Amino acid sequence: MKRPLLLTVAAWAVGAAVLRLTLLAPQHCPPVTPAEAFESARAAAAWIEANQYPDGSYVYEYSLAENTDLFGYNVVRHAGVTMSLYQLAAAGDPSVLPAADRGLGWMLRNLYRHADWAGLRDPAGGSVPLGATALMLAALAQRRIATADPGYDALMRDLARGMLALQLPDGAFLNRWDPGTLQPVPGERSKYATGEAFWALTLMHRLFPGEGWDAAARRTARYLAEDRDRVEGLEFPPWADQWAAYGFGEMASWGLAESEIRYLESLAARFGLLVRAESARRDTALSRLLHGRQARAAGMGTWGEGLAGLRQAADADPRLARLRPAIDERLACVAGMLRDRQVAGTRAAAAPNSVRATGAWFTEGVTRMDDQQHALSALLLASLVLSGKDPP
Repeated sequence: MKRPLLLTVAAWAVGAAVLRLTLLAPQHCPPVTPAEAFESARAAAAWIEANQYPDGSYVYEYSLAENTDLFGYNVVRHAGVTMSLYQLAAAGDPSVLPAADRGLGWMLRNLYRHADWAGLRDPAGGSVPLGATALMLAALAQRRIATADPGYDALMRDLARGMLALQLPDGAFLNRWDPGTLQPVPGERSKYATGEAFWALTLMHRLFPGEGWDAAARRTARYLAEDRDRVEGLEFPPWADQWAAYGFGEMASWGLAESEIRYLESLAARFGLLVRAESARRDTALSRLLHGRQARAAGMGTWGEGLAGLRQAADADPRLARLRPAIDERLACVAGMLRDRQVAGTRAAAAPNSVRATGAWFTEGVTRMDDQQHALSALLLASLVLSGKDPP
C-alpha cells in the first residue's frame, strides 16, 4: 500500500512543480507611477525624434550587435509612429509636434487621390493600404485635438472617404486599393486594418458629428463583435485587436449593443491573459525554455493600448464598470514591464550607438520603430488612466 501511495504523492508533487514553473509561475509586475510611465513614454518619443531622417521618415530597424541600420520600410508603421507622436502632443506635450509634422510631410508627399477621396500610397509598391490611410487619418485627428488647427479638415474627410471605398456592406473592409485597376484588391483582408479603420471613423464622428461617420463605424463595430473572427478564420478568438479597443472606447458613449458588450468582455480577458503570461517570463535560459522568449515591445504595447481603450469603454458604459479594477491592474503591469525593459542609463551609455539605443526596446538585439510607437502609446495611456485623466 505504501509504494502506490508514495508514487501517487510523488506524481502530484511533480505535477504541482510543473504547474508552478509553467501555468502558475509567479507574475512579476514592476511598480510604476503615472509620472514614471509618462517619462518612459517621453523617452520613447525622444528615440523617434532622434532617429528621424531629414525627409520625415524614421529609422526602421536597427541591430545593436552590428551597430547597423537594417533595410526595409513600412508605410503603415510610418503612419502609426507619427500618430503616436501626435497622441503625445494631444496629451499635453507639444514639443514633439515638429517631428510629427515632418512625419506628416512624408505622408503628404506620398498621397494618392482618386475621384473625391484620398489615401496613403506605399512608395515601394504603389498600392494604397487601408491601414496606412486609417492611421494617417488617426494621426491627423490627434493633431487636430492637440492643436485645434482646422487646416487638414478637408484632407481628413478625403481620407475617410478613401477608407469607405474599401468598406463592404457588412462593415468589413478590403485591405488595399490597386491604382492599376482602379479597384480594391478582391478578397484580401487584414487582421489589423479593419480595427484601424474603425477607430479612425469613430474619431471622425468625434471631430465632425452629424456628418454620418458614425453609421459607417457602427457597421464595422457589429462586424468586429459578431463576425470577424469567424469569417476571417482568426485563431484563438477574440483576436487581440487594440485598434478595435480604441474604437469601442470612443464609441461606448454612443451606446453599445449586447453583442458588443460581450465582445469587449472577451477582449479584456484576452489582453489580461497575455499580460499575465508575459509577467511570468524572465530573460533567462530556463524561462525561455518554459515560457518562451519575452514579447517584443511592439506586442506588449498593443496590449496596453487595448486595455486603455477598454478602460475608456468601461468608464462610459455601466455594464463594463466591473472590469475597471482588473484592467487597471493589467495596464499598470504592462507599463511597469515596459519601463523596466527600456534601454536607459548606464546600459544606454555603454551601447555602441547611444542615439540608436537610448529609449528603445530590443528583441534579440534588434529594435524596430513600431517597438517605440506602441510602447510610447501604451505608457502614455497608462500614465493618464492611472492618474485619473481622460485619453486624448
